[in-house]
Amino acid sequence: MIASLKGFTQQLVPANGIKINAVTGGSGPPILLLHGWPEMWWEWHAVMPVLAEHFSVVAIDLRGAGFSDCPQDGYDKATMARDAHEVMASFGHERYAVCGHDIGGMVALPQAAIYREAVTHLAILDVPLPGWTGWEATTARLWHFSFHMNRDLPELLIHGREYDYVSTFMAERFYDHSTFNPANIEVYAKAMALPGRTRGGMEWYRTLAADHAAALEYKKQPLAIPVLGLGGDQRFGAQMVPMLKEFATNVTGGPIARCSHYVADERPDEVAAALIDFLKIN
Repeated sequence: MIASLKGFTQQLVPANGIKINAVTGGSGPPILLLHGWPEMWWEWHAVMPVLAEHFSVVAIDLRGAGFSDCPQDGYDKATMARDAHEVMASFGHERYAVCGHDIGGMVALPQAAIYREAVTHLAILDVPLPGWTGWEATTARLWHFSFHMNRDLPELLIHGREYDYVSTFMAERFYDHSTFNPANIEVYAKAMALPGRTRGGMEWYRTLAADHAAALEYKKQPLAIPVLGLGGDQRFGAQMVPMLKEFATNVTGGPIARCSHYVADERPDEVAAALIDFLKIN
């Protein structure tokens, strides 16, 4: 199972001591796309061709997902941000925009905070962020955070049931089910079923206490670059801009109508248009 997209090239890139799967295409100013859980780079497949008309697009599988390596450790978001930054450097992109959804947004924030000389624009889509004042109260209401943090239990229960778990999980987080494509779910589920990938995804959650502590430090030096916060109006859309204003001084964005959590799957045209406007105006 290798998902491919016309006009884009897929390759394994050495970065931060491991290999990261990167999918590239288009031309123009570079933009990096970081997916969420339980997805892989394919999350962006309907957005990437539109962006590629204006930008050099790089979409990666985060460590522990898809065809990237699944090491034993390094799942704190600062280390994952270094993975992503080194991928961009390997392509010669010294300055670039980064857009992250869900867990990818939790990686994108430290990437912008740590690599300030490199990241020109930051977009974060539909996710509560470690370091946010509402972090503890919000994540306490999200059952899967505490479940995924358990050592070994999620892997044991999900093994052999990847499609059932992914499809049920994602369906609950779609508003417009006419956009829910089982073929895409199968791509994500088959990727999760690859050796080590379920554990890799769980490790993203097991580091969140450390990520929260690290993010409190980022807030002490607010980002000055343009920041875009988008989310589904049925999920975190209304919270994105106020939350990001805790980390940055130049924040725009808001809710995407008739949409829940998986914004790039449900509303790819709106996401692509918003990113193009954001990156071209600022």
